[in-house]
Amino acid sequence: MTQKYPTLFITHRGERHQQTALEAAPEELEISMLRSPSKEEIIASLPGKKFLISERSGEIDADIIQAGKGLQLIQRLGSQTYDIDLKAAKKAGIPVCYLPVQSCIMVAEHMVLQILSLAKRLREVMDLTTLADDFVHPSRLCDEDYFAYNWTERENLLGLWESTVGILGFGEIGNELARRLQGYGCHILYNKRNRLPEEAEQELNISFATQEELLAKSDFLCMLLPYFPETSQTLDAEFFAKMKPGSCFVSCGGSGVVNDQALADALASGHLYGAAVDTFTYEPIAKDSPLLPIARQPQSNLVITPHTAAGSASASSKSRTGDYINILRILNDEKLVGRLV
Repeated sequence: MTQKYPTLFITHRGERHQQTALEAAPEELEISMLRSPSKEEIIASLPGKKFLISERSGEIDADIIQAGKGLQLIQRLGSQTYDIDLKAAKKAGIPVCYLPVQSCIMVAEHMVLQILSLAKRLREVMDLTTLADDFVHPSRLCDEDYFAYNWTERENLLGLWESTVGILGFGEIGNELARRLQGYGCHILYNKRNRLPEEAEQELNISFATQEELLAKSDFLCMLLPYFPETSQTLDAEFFAKMKPGSCFVSCGGSGVVNDQALADALASGHLYGAAVDTFTYEPIAKDSPLLPIARQPQSNLVITPHTAAGSASASSKSRTGDYINILRILNDEKLVGRLV
């Protein structure tokens, strides 16, 4: 009979994601899953547990570590570890590790793709290029002294350098996005319910802003709000009206948060320079979605993708097997990865 190791898994994610994590768990683990628990609930659940897994964020302070003094590992799923008391863990002799989440990294990469696609008006210029029209510039063989730069005579193409990127909803994906934007020379603002510690802001070179400030100042607004009943359809006409004129809206947040009609109207009116969306009110996208007629016009600068930002397998248990790599390493007496303490 396989020995079972009591494990506490705390997460802020919904039932579907919890289930895929449980399906991927090694048979050696006996997992208790808690969603958005209070500190008191965590402390009450820790006695007797061998492993603590914390997904996304949530403070793990000295009191929690004291309650889990029998732990063999504290595993943070993600790159944000500023809210774990590493000194207390070291004093208690409990290893602490972090593991970047592949699906979060892939979404962050997708958002960089979305931003650059809009800035360079990629769909429009591809469409014009495939026309193979001379645009008053007869086609000639190029050499070092002859080339027809911008032969379609595009104007107002943008870039990331010196622009302001706002991140609305700053969890693990926002953290990975900020890391990937650091080399582009842009200014990064963020907004979340609880402001990050100063040292985290300095590490990521980001500045906190209210939602109103974020909308008014961002050249590219990246939406990463999760879906909750209270966020359903909240990005409405009033929201888009507050965005900086000529800015871009980029969304990989929860399905159902954005009012698709309001976004379509903001694009059609010219208030927005462009938009890129990976999640929708109805999925698969409804045949009568107000975004589809606009997306079929390359010059509209709307990029839509079929909820694939996190890759092809992010909603399956296969994508979650890596969550338990360090626990298996402990059981097999192997070196831990991402070890902080």
